[in-house]
Parts: sequence; C-alpha cells; structure tokens
Amino acid sequence: MIIRMRILICLALLMFCNAFSPAQTAISKEYQVKAAFLFNFTQFVNWPATGFSSNSASLVIGITGKDPFGSFLDEMVAGEKVNGHPLVIQRCKTVEEMRECHLLFLALDDTKKLEEILAGLKGRNILTVSDHPDFLQIGGMMRFSTGNNKVQIQVNLEATDAAGLTISSKLLRMVEIFTPFKNS
Repeated sequence: MIIRMRILICLALLMFCNAFSPAQTAISKEYQVKAAFLFNFTQFVNWPATGFSSNSASLVIGITGKDPFGSFLDEMVAGEKVNGHPLVIQRCKTVEEMRECHLLFLALDDTKKLEEILAGLKGRNILTVSDHPDFLQIGGMMRFSTGNNKVQIQVNLEATDAAGLTISSKLLRMVEIFTPFKNS
C-alpha cells in the first residue's frame, strides 16, 4: 500500500509540475514524463485474469511506431513487477505482435493506420495509449496532451470498459474524461 501511495504521489507531481522544458535532450523531458506515466498506468489499471497466461506471466508494455523513449522506459521498468507480473517492454511492428501486449503506446501520426490497428485489437484486454490528437475519437483509450508545459491525460472510459479494463478511481481523479459524441 505504501508503494502504491508513493507511485500515486509521483504521478500527481509529474502531472501537475512543469513536465518539460523547451530545450530538448536526446530523450526529451516530455517523453521521460510520458514513460513514467506508462509505468504508473500499470499500477492503476486492472486487467482481467484471463488476460494473462499464468499468475506470473509478464505484463507487456508495447511500443509501435517511432519509439520516442529510447532505453529510458526499459531502464525504468527493469526488475519491476505488478501483482506478481514482471514488466517487460516490447517493440511491435505487426498487429499480431501488438496482441501480446497489455499496454500499447502507439507513436504514429497516420490516423488511418491508427484506426486499422485499433480495429485489429478490438475485443482484446489491451490499454491503448497515444499522443495523437484524434486518438480518443477513433476509439483509443488514453491520450497524452501537452499544454502549459504539462503533460495531461484524457481517458475514453467507453473504450476501456469495452476492453474489460478497470481504471482505479485514484487515477480517474487526475485525468479528463473524454465523452464521445453520439448521433441521436
């Protein structure tokens, strides 16, 4: 419980503090913060037991597209476990590889390609995350946005519910809930 509280505090600090400066490094401060969020999402999202082949199977964080994290995310999760599941990072090129993930960061600019991937992952227990502006409108689950030198998070609860994922109320208090527009 203490570890979860420390993670929550870290998440809150990252969310509400200056997240990055205009000067960019090899791995920008912005993507260091986003990597920390991805790691923390594993602590505040519950996957159904059927999403794992065993109680000790790895929780796979996938990245597709141009990897903005370099080795930073790998180093961050090295040796970490969530509910007995070791965290591993996997770079994915095909939808088949992406289907092995529990959390997938889509670093793609092409809306049509994103739509194709999301369609190929439909019905899977995979938390999809991106910073693409239209990501939530096309069925993605979590979107990073930046403003005022802060990384903010938007969540599409309709999409997470459809994937059988449960997001902790502790995380939901810190995000903006996206409501899809529906035609009547």
